[in-house]
Amino acid sequence: MEKFFKIFTIEMKLFFRDFTSTFFTLGMPIMLLLLFGSIYGNKPTPVFGGLGSVDVSVPADFAIIIVVAGIMNLPITIVSYREKKILKRFRCTPMNPSMILFAQFVLNILVGFFGAAVLILLGKLIYGLRFPGSIFQTALAFLLSCASIFSLGFFLASILKTVRSVSAVSFILYFPMIFLSGATLPSEFLPKGILKFSQFLPLTHVVNLLRGIWAGKSWGLFNKEIIILVGIMIFSVLISIKIFRWE
Repeated sequence: MEKFFKIFTIEMKLFFRDFTSTFFTLGMPIMLLLLFGSIYGNKPTPVFGGLGSVDVSVPADFAIIIVVAGIMNLPITIVSYREKKILKRFRCTPMNPSMILFAQFVLNILVGFFGAAVLILLGKLIYGLRFPGSIFQTALAFLLSCASIFSLGFFLASILKTVRSVSAVSFILYFPMIFLSGATLPSEFLPKGILKFSQFLPLTHVVNLLRGIWAGKSWGLFNKEIIILVGIMIFSVLISIKIFRWE
């Protein structure tokens, strides 16, 4: 356990020293909250079932944090370590290289919770954020979403061999997901054609689940989202275990 904490501490320092990772994971969701909050305010509206714009955008912003951590940070870091032969060197030491992967998963989950907490705090202080749901239930939905999207990121790290290729694929996946899933613009305002297409995007189901549980709705209303996210996780993990290479 002591070895893991040492690795985790190093990984955490490296993360916060990287401006790009920190900005996209933590900074951009905050900027979106402040931008849309200043434009639309947070008055209750029937469009959002009696909630305000900020009330529905905050859980959607959680999804942005998750997808940045899982689709960009995680696979790019793992492939970078493999390309630099860091994982290979760890295999020649008493320290298990899988600790690095586990540390990355834990780090990104904790960063995600930290980012979510900051959004909640800012939303409450500035816009009077409403939270009809349960903190515990929302945290469970957040963890399920992280597990699914992070597994997908690990799958990308398993099939792509270079930082250049994984960066390209990550960005190709990232931008359609944040703009078409309801993460940046609420799905209530998206055209029907885009809504149909968005059903093929994993992040759409993350947004739907987080928004619903945040609003205090029952898990039973989101069976489709849960099945899809769990399915993505199982598929990604099983394939990654078979094809992942340390070098």
